[in-house]
Amino acid sequence: MSGIATLINKLRPVFLHRQKAASMQRAYLFNYRRLWGLAVLVLLVVALLPLLVITIVNYRMTETAIESESYLRTANLVANTHRTISYFLSQRRAALDFIIHDHHRDDLQDPARLAMLLDNLNQSFGNGFVDLGIIGADGQQRAYVGPYALKHVDYHDQPWFRHVQREGVYISDVFLGFRQVPHLVIAIKQDCPDGGCYVLRASLGIGPFADLLAGLELTGHGDAFIVNAEGVLQSPSRYHGNVLEPINLPVPRSSDHTEVIAHTTDAGESLLVGYRFIENSPFILMIVKKKEDLLSHWYKTRIRLRIFLAISVTAILVVIFGMVSYIVGRVHLADEKRLATLHQMEYANKMATIGRMAASVAHEINNPLAIIGEKAGLIKDLFTFKAAYAEDPKLVGLIDNIIAAVKRAGRITKRLLTFARNLEAKIEKVNLPETIQEVISFVERDAQHRNIHIDTQIKPGLDALCMDRGKLQQVILNIVNNAFAAMDQGGKLEILAAPAFAGRFRLSICDNGPGIAPEDLARIFEPFYSTKKSQGGTGLGLSITYSLVQEMGGTIRVDSRLGEGTCFVLNLPLKPENTCPKASP
Repeated sequence: MSGIATLINKLRPVFLHRQKAASMQRAYLFNYRRLWGLAVLVLLVVALLPLLVITIVNYRMTETAIESESYLRTANLVANTHRTISYFLSQRRAALDFIIHDHHRDDLQDPARLAMLLDNLNQSFGNGFVDLGIIGADGQQRAYVGPYALKHVDYHDQPWFRHVQREGVYISDVFLGFRQVPHLVIAIKQDCPDGGCYVLRASLGIGPFADLLAGLELTGHGDAFIVNAEGVLQSPSRYHGNVLEPINLPVPRSSDHTEVIAHTTDAGESLLVGYRFIENSPFILMIVKKKEDLLSHWYKTRIRLRIFLAISVTAILVVIFGMVSYIVGRVHLADEKRLATLHQMEYANKMATIGRMAASVAHEINNPLAIIGEKAGLIKDLFTFKAAYAEDPKLVGLIDNIIAAVKRAGRITKRLLTFARNLEAKIEKVNLPETIQEVISFVERDAQHRNIHIDTQIKPGLDALCMDRGKLQQVILNIVNNAFAAMDQGGKLEILAAPAFAGRFRLSICDNGPGIAPEDLARIFEPFYSTKKSQGGTGLGLSITYSLVQEMGGTIRVDSRLGEGTCFVLNLPLKPENTCPKASP
């Protein structure tokens, strides 16, 4: 989750993290945070929801189908093996039934005849029979053919003997018996005409069972074996014990058809258990497979599907966040430009108003100044004709002070008029040293009060430029004002200008203020971004400066180090003199 959150933060537009002033936010056409979030949400729902739903449904269906196929294959294997074992038992029981009904009791009690029958059975059924015996109604074994000394053994108190007396047929569990070797017994009763009976009893080894089950092709580390109703193994098992040992699995519940169930061991291993009760016998056929091995191919495919899904979702997220961020960013940029244009218009109107006011004030002041200067000159002339006044240096000095003050006021009004005229956009010949000096004259009083030293170095060849004087003055004034705002008492401002290459010149304005932080330096020309909001800054000064420099065909960059100062470097074009209108005389 943290990785996704990090990705979202990286793809989120930078402007969403910025906190504008409330008045600035109300000026925007849209709530961009909400617009971005809504667009992302809609696209995520439209793009990801169908993909995830289809993937989950297909995933579940595929997993269910594969599991069902594993269940079905196990069930088919159990059913086929059940038929084989049932046929194995019924075939041998039918052979014994044929023998007891086809032969007279006296013939069967003949050891030679009985030995021949045992030999024939083994030849027909592959050495599955171990011995044959004839047992009378009293439980005494009358005749016996086999490798053990079991003649005259008394079985009258054995449960199997009572069962066969009652039911007529008996197939036993695997047991050790008198011979102490695992085997099973098939016994069939035959009633006699005189009211008596006798039993044909055959012993079978478990080898045929083991061979039959061992020949099965089992996947998933499968294991096939036979148990009885008590869960005791009747045939060897690969993983669950040996003959006559209890299995470590639950005994299957009674059923008349093939069953396949899932079982989880105490160790957490998932097993698929198929079983079937073998009719007319105490046996239960069980086939056990490891579910993990059966579904190993699906698990590998599932991992690949998850990786593919993760890559797809990541790609969709990147595209959605990237495209929404790009589109909303473009809309935001257009809105920023709209706001910047509106503020530039307001700024231009304000400057035009200031220019008109300056021209009006200068004009209104010039008339009284002209009168004062004229009268002061007349008074001075009159004083020169009278020796009493002419020889009074204090009085003449006062008149000279009045004339000097009138001239100084005249220069100030002339600068105001020049500033007002320069606010009108027009291309003209510009003397760079004079233009810089005019700008400095607006801040020299502040520089004197704050003891700020201004050092100006202008290289030759920059006295006949061709550009918009008003824009150039506005650019220089904005940068100088920023420098004054940054510097403390006793600061230093350097203005350097020199011709560059390819018909251009470079103008550098440097201060020794506190410098600009790196995180602010990258955004310093953005509209409404200001590091002086506590001082009433609007964040438009440098943005307008950047626009004006571009309009003049130049470039501007900022070099700054914390604690050392800031330097604005402008690269502006030099226009040939013949492209400018000739200066008016």
